[in-house]
Amino acid sequence: MSVDAAKETLEFQTEARQILHLMTHSLYSNKEIFLRELISNASDACDKLRFEALGKDDLYAGDGELKIMVDFDKEARTVTIRDNGIGMSRQEVIDNIGTIASSGTRKFLEKLTGDQAKDSQMIGQFGVGFYASFIVADKVTLVTRHAGAAADEAVRWESDGQGSFTLENTEKESRGTEVIVHLKEGEVEFADNFRLRHIIKQYSDHISLPVMMLKADFGAEDESGENKDETVVPEYERVNSASALWARDRKEITDEEYTEFYKHISMDFADPLTWVHNKVEGNQSYTSLLFIPKNAPFDLYERDQKRGIKLYVKRIFIMDDADQLMPNYLRFVKGVIDSDDLPLNVSREILQKNKVIDRIRGASVKKILGLLETMVKDRPEDYADFWKTFGQVLKEGPIEDVSNKDRIAKLLRFASTHGGTAEQTVSLEDYVARMKEGQDKIYYITAESYNTAKNSPHLEVFRKKGVEVLLLSDRVDEWLVAHLTEFEDKTLQSVARGELDLGDVDEEAQKQAQEKADKEYGEVIERIKKTLDDTVSAVRMSQRLTDSPSCLVLGEQDMSAQMQQILKAAGQYAPKAKPALELNPDHALIQKLRDIKDDAQFSDWTHLLFEQAQLAAGEQLEDAAEFVKRVNRLLGA
Repeated sequence: MSVDAAKETLEFQTEARQILHLMTHSLYSNKEIFLRELISNASDACDKLRFEALGKDDLYAGDGELKIMVDFDKEARTVTIRDNGIGMSRQEVIDNIGTIASSGTRKFLEKLTGDQAKDSQMIGQFGVGFYASFIVADKVTLVTRHAGAAADEAVRWESDGQGSFTLENTEKESRGTEVIVHLKEGEVEFADNFRLRHIIKQYSDHISLPVMMLKADFGAEDESGENKDETVVPEYERVNSASALWARDRKEITDEEYTEFYKHISMDFADPLTWVHNKVEGNQSYTSLLFIPKNAPFDLYERDQKRGIKLYVKRIFIMDDADQLMPNYLRFVKGVIDSDDLPLNVSREILQKNKVIDRIRGASVKKILGLLETMVKDRPEDYADFWKTFGQVLKEGPIEDVSNKDRIAKLLRFASTHGGTAEQTVSLEDYVARMKEGQDKIYYITAESYNTAKNSPHLEVFRKKGVEVLLLSDRVDEWLVAHLTEFEDKTLQSVARGELDLGDVDEEAQKQAQEKADKEYGEVIERIKKTLDDTVSAVRMSQRLTDSPSCLVLGEQDMSAQMQQILKAAGQYAPKAKPALELNPDHALIQKLRDIKDDAQFSDWTHLLFEQAQLAAGEQLEDAAEFVKRVNRLLGA
């Protein structure tokens, strides 16, 4: 396409317009982050060129010294950021700047409240990248040329952030991207040499590429008056350290430098919760710098969303979402791993089958688990915050990572009948330490909500005997207990499955009470079985219940109601379980059943007890209308 191609005006995608509106009307106080975001983008562009050029050296076109240039013009109120990285084609400009395809962005937009001050503060929880320019700009101009493209295939993009942008072909002598930020009238403070240098040192000192600015004294008149008529060549100097932070000695790096590096690689505006910096030498040489964030990304629970650790080989960037370096249950971890042993032309396919990667991954997981264990011991309040944010994701660990199951199990936290609140603060070690004498199992119940679990009839006898029960209401809990079946030689046992077994706790008294009830209600049990037919697998008197008249008990291998609902919601087949109906022999309704001679009335009461137990278990009734009719008949009797 020639430079004569007509200029066209295009509309921003809806989500992009919303982001732009927030940026242009932002009350966000930390405005200087626009420069960090643009320098970060420029750094990424250079990293991508370096990677592409591994197999196509001619992409450098004689300019292999990658760098980022920052200029300003106080009179024109502009700040310009230039790089000689990969550049963009016309279509890439439309895709990358005119569109926001990230589902995380849409979730961000869904959280907007309409309160401008509150929404502006959300910028600090979300990497807005290029759009951050509009916090300080009333117009942004971008000129870019893709590496390998002709000079007349460059593209000029421009927008005032009001909903549309113009796009036209232009000429550009060299590859890369130039972003010109036209500052708003009240933002001229950023068109200042020392202000810009301070921001670069604060936010981008760790960038491995040199960030260059004109020397501070450039343009000052020569006092001698000599060489007045000579053309002065602009002289630039490096502003940042331009060294890979992770390659430096840990003792030389300040907490502030670690924090700013984290913000650069994660696009998070909050400080990290903690980090670990590790260097391995010997048979295998690599450096890892891994961070645990304070805030969850918007797409945390989208398991297919691209994420991962940035992979470098001998300081050369390879890819920024190498998910093979960290298991999915640790997908919240951010950081970099730099290996000396991988080939520079490593591909995703090679990563999946590489023993070096397997060893790095295994060691990195152990480092993160060790970091969490240290937090539990030394900073319990921080770990409590971590658990609130990432606990549900960490619960995926015992399912995915069998080799580290025991270590992960010690990090898990749950609500329980001991705490009395929905806060997940109880560890399995806490539970075992409080077990009753003679108790040999860790008891739990799963339900669709904390309140459903807390109020389940299955807990009545446990409360009476003072036996603690874990209350599991996260969706992942069903899968967790299917894989985490024991802890420290104690079996995890659902209180809603199988016949009641409290170990040696009141075993003899329980046995005698059961025998007495079965004998006393033998005829009623047979009559209920006949009434419910094949709806239940069995009918028996219960030792679980002290207040409720009935409850449903699944077999050890049956699928719970919660799991059935989850599978059905996902469009998968869920085999329906046939539970046992347990009845409380001391309850007035059960005692009343013995005196009912009318078969129709007996049937109504029997079905009502069954449906009541279904509702208490969080199940849905198959025929709600018939249930209402049945209740009305009994009320009117």
